[in-house]
Amino acid sequence: MLTKRIIPCLDVDRGRVVKGVSFVNLRDAGDPADLAEFYNREGADELVFLDITASSDNRGTMVDVVKRVSAKVFIPLTVGGGIRSVDDMRAMLEAGADKVSVNSAAVQRPALISEGAKRFGNQCIVLAIDAKRIDPKKPSGVKGAPPISPGSRWEVYTHGGRKPTGIDAVRWAKLGADLGAGEILLTSMDEDGQKNGYDVELTRAISEAVNVPVIASGGAGEMAHFYDALITGKADAVLAASVFHYGTFRIGDVKSYLGSRGLPVRTQEPTRQPTKDDTSAKPSARKAQA
Repeated sequence: MLTKRIIPCLDVDRGRVVKGVSFVNLRDAGDPADLAEFYNREGADELVFLDITASSDNRGTMVDVVKRVSAKVFIPLTVGGGIRSVDDMRAMLEAGADKVSVNSAAVQRPALISEGAKRFGNQCIVLAIDAKRIDPKKPSGVKGAPPISPGSRWEVYTHGGRKPTGIDAVRWAKLGADLGAGEILLTSMDEDGQKNGYDVELTRAISEAVNVPVIASGGAGEMAHFYDALITGKADAVLAASVFHYGTFRIGDVKSYLGSRGLPVRTQEPTRQPTKDDTSAKPSARKAQA
């Protein structure tokens, strides 16, 4: 069994980390660079930075904030939000990201996935999917939304969860992987911030449908929830935000718990802090500049 990853997420709005419930009622959680440095010390396996209003505000990701975050970490960094082109991907890699996450723009133009994979490699492209369970009484998801395929159970939403697409989440994940996405970042909009557990049905359905790693996101509130997402949901990694930001759990505690239940996790190792002129931590950025 491959080592399971524990990944904190920095949802950033106007330069500050925020967290809400089911994508609404956001509250401040701190400075992204400070939190990134903290998680680097805590033993996080990776870090995800999502500019959650870039697409809905029709602007690009804040490169200066990404640079500040990247300067604080030596763990892999995934950056998403407002990435609409290969040039945008290059800019994020040059700013210090190791991977780029695409969501709304990929739904609008799926070729963006294959273009990025061809230019930077599949391992650099993460397809983020925000999915919501379909109300059987309203098969289109939301009044006025495009119709969705009969039998679909989860619908893809874009623009920070604001726009229903009429796209079946499982079919979209399969297409994204076929187009070259090296990983799926899957968020359940229903469970996001609820602390009732990940949507293991959704996670399992997509994990079984694709041949690339799946990161489960949305719903962690107890230690057992991480285990359930990895075992029942068949996820390769678990992502969480509020339970880490507000001190409910520490990453080391989650790893100890998972290890005690027989799951392989990377043990805590001493981490050095990057210096201002240190570029050794970000080989992907140098690759993007080549």
